[in-house]
Amino acid sequence: MKWLKVAATSLFATSLLVACGGNDDTSSNDGDNGGGTSGGDQVELVFWEFGNTGYDVLIEEYEADNPHVTINLQNADMNDVHDNLFTSISAGSGAPDITMIEEAQIERFRSVEDSFVNLYDHGAGDVENEFLDWVWRNAENGEGDFLFGLPTDIGPTVMFYRTDVFEEAGFNSSPEAVSELMSTWDEYAQVASEIYNNTGKLITDSAELVYNAKRDQATQQYFNTENELIIEEHPQIREAYDYTTDLIEQGFAGDIPLWTPEWHSGMGDGSYATMLAPAWMQGVIKDNEPEDGIWSITTMPEGAGNWGGSYLSIPAETNHAEEAYEFIQWLTAPEQQLKAFLGYGLFPSAPAVYEMPEFLDYEDEYFGGIATAQIFSEAAQSVEPVYKGRSYYDVDDEMKEALDNISAGADPQAEWEAVIERMNRVLDRQ
Repeated sequence: MKWLKVAATSLFATSLLVACGGNDDTSSNDGDNGGGTSGGDQVELVFWEFGNTGYDVLIEEYEADNPHVTINLQNADMNDVHDNLFTSISAGSGAPDITMIEEAQIERFRSVEDSFVNLYDHGAGDVENEFLDWVWRNAENGEGDFLFGLPTDIGPTVMFYRTDVFEEAGFNSSPEAVSELMSTWDEYAQVASEIYNNTGKLITDSAELVYNAKRDQATQQYFNTENELIIEEHPQIREAYDYTTDLIEQGFAGDIPLWTPEWHSGMGDGSYATMLAPAWMQGVIKDNEPEDGIWSITTMPEGAGNWGGSYLSIPAETNHAEEAYEFIQWLTAPEQQLKAFLGYGLFPSAPAVYEMPEFLDYEDEYFGGIATAQIFSEAAQSVEPVYKGRSYYDVDDEMKEALDNISAGADPQAEWEAVIERMNRVLDRQ
């Protein structure tokens, strides 16, 4: 993703060896299952992160106020962080004191709960009310008595749209007017038809984003809590699939793969009207359309979903669980979440931030001077929790292949049957 810093895996692995093989007085990884002491002794905490978080700046602030603590921040590609974390905890050595875990990747680690510190044992219950309920629940185990991590940012989804395309099609392009115009998915499809007929332009350049938006609004997705594939019994994923394939077959939605050069350049050429995407997409759009006031933001039809966001977890190998917890509690507190939002665009998971004057007053001239933060906070508070399951990404990839095949001319019903077969084969191999 554009918003991720990509670090070479070999360099990351080298840094892990240095960090985990150093002085026993300051390194973690002695395997005391989350013990450790607090006090004035010098402590080094190894912290694995991905993305452009700005945490290096906040760490300087924390270290100045806590001179006995040094945070060794190591940044790498998101997939590398998760893969190296799983390898380390499987081997019983090499894990950091603190790690970021992407929200959907939490499922990957639920089966190795004992490899993490239960943050409830360190008083996390005292700060539960500082976070959105659905974000907090996603970090618990099934019984609700184990907490894997404290929430950092989230990715509430909204509708980015090009004002020039809407005006060319004869519509009022204000956020309020566009929101009212497309408050339902049926209205979204109708506007797609009108924009195409009046301008020859698409409603979106990527049908995948429409599918993602509908999928993320579903109250049940691919799996139930027993990790059984349920999309044949539960209708919402099929409805998202049918809706998206209908837009494809009518020629209203494009098929450009996400994150390709063609997809990025499409943001600036005015060939489509909307992009259904999360808060962190703001920076991607700005990078690819230099002119202010062309893109704007409004609510998505029928609510919102969430795409992305992270948690801060403490692997059980650490010798310094108490110091690690004190740091991540500070880093995820509303005051620091506001700083991360204003400085780096990380959207807060702490709703107290939504009432802070600096947040309420935040306007973005690039998007026409509108109060973008308030639009995203409205979306964040409307998200419904949903169980994803540890094989979420594997089966979702198969669905994306199905959409690509339909764009290439495959029959939707035949492809639906084929994607079910592919998903079951993937699950059988696991």
